[in-house]
This record gives sequence, structure tokens and C-alpha cells, in this order.
Amino acid sequence: MLKKVLSVPPLSLDFGLLFFRVAAGGLMLFHGLPKLIGFAERKDSFADPIGLGRTLSLSLTIGAEFFCSIFLILGLFTRFALVPLMFTMSVVIFVVHGDDPWKERELPLFFLLSYIGIFLAGPGKYSGDGILRR
Repeated sequence: MLKKVLSVPPLSLDFGLLFFRVAAGGLMLFHGLPKLIGFAERKDSFADPIGLGRTLSLSLTIGAEFFCSIFLILGLFTRFALVPLMFTMSVVIFVVHGDDPWKERELPLFFLLSYIGIFLAGPGKYSGDGILRR
């Protein structure tokens, strides 16, 4: 009986991946949208954690947090879209908040781990990539 309960297959791996992609991409989208809308106001004061310049750093962050999140939600070019997101979260964790307490690094670390999980699992059948594969 216990063996049967513990060996239950997932309800749907592909629906799970769809849910996870949309959730992770949607939550990050709301971090990138204010940066996109307020680009003009933020470009001179945005952090420059790796020495690229404030405007370029903001532009790359918007590219990852907003535009790559859209690709993630759609499941289109998923693994390519995840690379800038993983890089951005790594910079946030280890450079921007590198000396900060754990609480400041917890959310970006959770995003990074989510992105790594999606990268390893793939976007699933219900994705733009899945449609292109057919």
C-alpha cells in the first residue's frame, strides 16, 4: 500500500512545467516592468555592479527581467532566454547584495534556482518551443 502511494506519477509534468514557467516569468516580469517604464528617470542612478556603465546595466537588466521573462512565459527560445535571467540573478546575489544579509539575497536566489530547474527540465510540451519541435 505504502509503495503504491509513494510511486504515484505526476499529474502532468508538462502542465507543471507550464505553470512553473508562467509563474517564474510572470513574477520577474513585474520586476522588469517598472524599470522599463521608468528608464529615463533611472538611467543615471541605476547601479553599475560590473562596470559597464549605468545606462547599459539598466538596459541589460530590463532585457533580462522584462523581455526574457516574456520569452520564458511563452516558452519560446526558453533555454536561450534563461541565460540572461540566470546571469542577472547571479550578479544580484553575488555582487549587488554580496555583502548584504541573507534576507536580501533570498528572493534572487530563489529565482536563480527556479531558472536553473527550468533550464534543466526544458520548457515542456505546452510551450512555443514544443510547438516548433512538432
